Amino acid sequence: MAPSPSAAADLRLLDPFWHEPVDRTVLPNGLTVILKPDRSAALASVQVWVKTGSIHEGEKLGAGLSHYLEHMLFKGTERRAGREISATVQAHGGYINAYTTFDRTVYYIDLPSEHTGVAIDLLADAVLHSTLPADEAAKEKEVILREIAMTKDDPDNRLWDTLFSTAFRDHPYRQPIIGHRDVFSGVLHDDLVSYYRARYIPNNLVVVIVGDIDVAATRALVVQHFGVVARASLAPVLVPTEMLQLAPRSEHRFEDVEVTRAALAWPIPGLTHDDAPVLDLLAMVLGSGDSSVLWQEVREKTGLVHTIDASAWNPGSTGLFCVSFTSDGGKREAATAAIEKALARYAAKGFTAAQLKKALRQLVVGEINTRKTMSGQASRLGAAEVVVGDLDYARSYFERLRSITPAELRRVLKLYLLPERLTSISLNPAATAPAADARLHRAESVPDFQQVTLANGARLLLQPDRRLPNLHFRLMMEGGPLFEDAAKRGSTALLATMLTKDTRAHSSAEVAQYIEEVGGAFYPSSGNNSIGLAVEVLPPDALRGLNVLEEALLSPLFKASTFELERESQVAALQQDADDVVTLARKRVREKFFGSHPLALDAGGNEAGVKALKPTDLEALHRRLCVGPNVVMAVAGDFDPRKLGPKLKAFLAKVPRGTAPTYTAKFTGPAEIGNFVEQQPREQAVVLQAFPGTRANASDFYISEVADELFSGMASRLFERVREEKGLAYFVRSGRVTGLDCGMFYFFAGTQPGREADVLAEIDAEIARVQLGGVEPSELLRCQTRLKAARRQGMQTNSARAQQAALNALQGQPINDWRNYDARVDAVTIADLAAFAQAHFQHQARTQLVVKP
Repeated sequence: MAPSPSAAADLRLLDPFWHEPVDRTVLPNGLTVILKPDRSAALASVQVWVKTGSIHEGEKLGAGLSHYLEHMLFKGTERRAGREISATVQAHGGYINAYTTFDRTVYYIDLPSEHTGVAIDLLADAVLHSTLPADEAAKEKEVILREIAMTKDDPDNRLWDTLFSTAFRDHPYRQPIIGHRDVFSGVLHDDLVSYYRARYIPNNLVVVIVGDIDVAATRALVVQHFGVVARASLAPVLVPTEMLQLAPRSEHRFEDVEVTRAALAWPIPGLTHDDAPVLDLLAMVLGSGDSSVLWQEVREKTGLVHTIDASAWNPGSTGLFCVSFTSDGGKREAATAAIEKALARYAAKGFTAAQLKKALRQLVVGEINTRKTMSGQASRLGAAEVVVGDLDYARSYFERLRSITPAELRRVLKLYLLPERLTSISLNPAATAPAADARLHRAESVPDFQQVTLANGARLLLQPDRRLPNLHFRLMMEGGPLFEDAAKRGSTALLATMLTKDTRAHSSAEVAQYIEEVGGAFYPSSGNNSIGLAVEVLPPDALRGLNVLEEALLSPLFKASTFELERESQVAALQQDADDVVTLARKRVREKFFGSHPLALDAGGNEAGVKALKPTDLEALHRRLCVGPNVVMAVAGDFDPRKLGPKLKAFLAKVPRGTAPTYTAKFTGPAEIGNFVEQQPREQAVVLQAFPGTRANASDFYISEVADELFSGMASRLFERVREEKGLAYFVRSGRVTGLDCGMFYFFAGTQPGREADVLAEIDAEIARVQLGGVEPSELLRCQTRLKAARRQGMQTNSARAQQAALNALQGQPINDWRNYDARVDAVTIADLAAFAQAHFQHQARTQLVVKP
């Protein structure tokens, strides 16, 4: 294996970013404008950062006013009705959304750059001129109450809420962003209006725009729409300082969950502290990737955890260094002891230069990855301006990283990760509880893929693109449920994972170290119809990435100890799915619909099937799938085909000859037709309706694509009716399961117990409207525009294009068929949608399921 490049060389890759032009202007009314031109794709991201979040709610702290206001901002302005905002965005091919954090609220629209002015106008209108109608506020309040209930159904949310409320005693970080149910219930409409008028003022806003823009013209549009509102008085908000923690804290809960989720956390200083970059590096070394210290010592060597990672979270003046893990219920205490032992050992002996170098490379790769999309670049600039207060923060951050030594890693470990400052939190299966008394781009800017077919039938797809120093290898084969033994379901997913582990030449740890020390990524994929491996590296590491892929595919070891560990991890993931009521409901309706057909289960399989697997089963499946005609490798990014092409061909030529695998399963219709009810100990109800759908490559596939968009999204009639007008559900939409021989089209919604029949009636009514040809031309146009824009946005990255090209090749489509997507979507008519709904959405072929408390 080739040596890795130097840290200095890694950092030099970032030098061009520090010289990219960024225009920062403060308008007379105090509003900050940040503009960055990027002509790599005909796209733009327009973002408005409001410098207010849940920690700024003053006397209403804990009420979730910031989040409530985020929900209300698109409900109407002095110039526009609420629905007009999302409809206008979709009509221009855009995507609109927002999010609230502790210290900011961000509204953004990603869309084709020729419509940047539309996005500026819409966001200015919404942010500065919302009317916050009282009737809409009342309805949205009910929606948010349902959302709060849903967060209580999510074990991960419960874990992190518990951690923050325990680790912070004074700082507002201890309050949930969404608010406490009781406090939020008491919020009045006047409270919402007062908060809006106090915080949503020009001198508390930052507008960030990145894309294919003219800076002067775009600045003029911002001045036109945002500059007309006067500066206002902005009262300071007192944010209490967190007192120094002097003793360990803990909270261990025992609930209706399948696996233990745990977090160990220590207080650390904020983002602007000189130690912040050192703590980031420490988190990378300890818990980022399969070659990290804790992954190797606690997962691989002891098998005490299923997953483990580390992070340094410090967005403001204070933060937390976290080690989080999942484990079997009875292993939490042993896992915690193993983590503490590993930390003590490294505090004593220190770290190596190689470990620091690998972590630095990972941070360099992370910085490059933020530049892949317009939205990512805009978010990076917004965070630098709003959170740090310095647009040049990224450069100074990496300059600080350049000077860090292994001794500094050891220093911050010993300084901050102290036993007396530890907060330990966990959610555990109820069965493990102790006794009660013991428990106190733009498409045209990139070339087509070129295909080379080798003598053994393997296919190589090449797309050189030098715009970003990034290189992606994607190897795919047909696989999935259709090719598995009925009694050993989940074998494809486990095979994909095992291919990223031990080889005949190197251990799993060595493979992980080899790719991660250069900031690379190596990961598996598995789905309904395929299995794959992906490697992403910086261009200088192309041969390293190819070496990893070649060993994985051609000489896997299927080591027994690794197999046992990964099989347990896959079982644990299945058990985690059972903890989420929406995931559980979707799996249940899929099982009822498909019955004995392989697509009844997703690629993860089921517990019985995974537990029945042996290494020899994976060896046999590997031999069956890994044959020339079934192997496609797509390479996209910064490479020279003349230099790398011969090496890629030499690798693929080693794939065994053979016959592409086939399947025998036949779908004859839904297995269980009718209405079913299942009770689960949850606070929310989920309703689902499943119908026969279309298959991959079917003539009506693109009609199905448009239909799915029609029934989903914030501007859909179904969403408007069920959530916006009637407040019946927090979410309602459609989804699809698409296989090689058949498919399922389904509707699902999360609602309040007792309102299931009302939601199902609305779904029935919407289906009937489409069947009768009631879709309006403007609806269809919005769906088509949104799908095309989403595809344009989704194909910006090398990984996305490589995956799509490889799937096209496997499924018998032209490898560059993604270029025909717009035309195929535009060809869909209202009559096509009506015919599709009539053919597929019949009651006599429907599987309906209600999962409720």
